[in-house]
Amino acid sequence: MESSKMPGWKSLPIGGAIINPPTSLEYKTGTWRTFRPIIDQEKCVRCRLCWAYCPDGAIIELDKEYVTKAGRKYSVTYEINYDYCKGCGICAHECPVKAITMVEEGG
Repeated sequence: MESSKMPGWKSLPIGGAIINPPTSLEYKTGTWRTFRPIIDQEKCVRCRLCWAYCPDGAIIELDKEYVTKAGRKYSVTYEINYDYCKGCGICAHECPVKAITMVEEGG
């Protein structure tokens, strides 16, 4: 009876290694989504949780002042780069003030 040998750990590929990181900019993945997040800038308190939890880095922080209708001033604004957003909804789920809603894509 012939025994088959399993490959040793040294022959396994390195997991989680990005060999050429800038190439991720070439792969726009936004076409995967069925729902897209929309940020209500009036409700947003700039807590940064959406930015921190986004698994794709699709939420960007801009040095762009925003003044709410109530007169509150913010020095940053958060926007979504829809080229990379896959519509997972994590940002909307984590938002403590429910400033992010998920809407049907193309609707």
